[in-house]
Amino acid sequence: MATISKNVEDNYRVFLTMEKSMSENTVVAYIRDLHTLSEYLDGIGIDYRQATLTNLKNLIVELTDLGISGRSRARMISGIKSFYRFCIIDRLLEADPTEQLEQPQLPLYLPDVLSVEEIDRIIVTIDLSEVDKYTKLNIGHRNLAIVEVLYGSGVRVSELVYAKISDINFDEKFIKILGKGNKERLVPLSDPAIRAINNWFLARRVLTPKPKHEDYIFLNRRGARMTRQMVFLAIKNMVEKAGITKTVSPHTFRHSFATHLLENGANLRAIQQLLGHASITTTEIYTHVGISHLRQEIMNFHPRNKK
Repeated sequence: MATISKNVEDNYRVFLTMEKSMSENTVVAYIRDLHTLSEYLDGIGIDYRQATLTNLKNLIVELTDLGISGRSRARMISGIKSFYRFCIIDRLLEADPTEQLEQPQLPLYLPDVLSVEEIDRIIVTIDLSEVDKYTKLNIGHRNLAIVEVLYGSGVRVSELVYAKISDINFDEKFIKILGKGNKERLVPLSDPAIRAINNWFLARRVLTPKPKHEDYIFLNRRGARMTRQMVFLAIKNMVEKAGITKTVSPHTFRHSFATHLLENGANLRAIQQLLGHASITTTEIYTHVGISHLRQEIMNFHPRNKK
């Protein structure tokens, strides 16, 4: 499989297993589809990073000509889209060639939503005295900051791990986020999130950040930027300690953020912009909401601001 390296495949497998919480059978199927994609691209002499929408459509046509069932083709398309989304998230590509790749409408399975009480349980069970035995880094304050930012702002985990100190405006209480498609947006930070970040900054002083990693908000014990997988494992441990049996990932906090805001009466378009979605249904009905109003939406309707 020449067009997709083993390292890329291994990282994609971790992405499917840990971040997408896919079953072993689904992961095997998606990796098999990845091999099919790679073999096809290798056959026409191009790298996966050079693939165009036309190339991918031609692959689906070939599968149709081979008599592959519609269900299998739909899964293949879903797998290809998933791989290229991973490439965008992992910054292997800047543009997604599958954005216009059509597929049959498939059921949408949303992740479990944590209740406000479950969020509170996770937060109160975080041990703020927990330190790394080698570096004496306070893991507890870092974990609390991760949860408060994920739940308090609704950012994606891929946005969280690339968030920088220099992008935080502590006076106005917002952070500049670089989202999908390299689109920037301003996201308000809740008061609990600001407090947790400040406490984490005090705790991380024991670290010597690696070169070019100094500005990242969340560092591991070696002073390097945390990866998505590290955040996933930290969340997993926190959820287990809280005695919560739901399948919870960083995305669960994002979904809970939006759900709780909506349930408490927040404006749908404000939630849309906070999450970094281009539109609710079409770009024609998109309504711009100012940053001050967005902050007010969080202050008025987010459960963590009602303590």
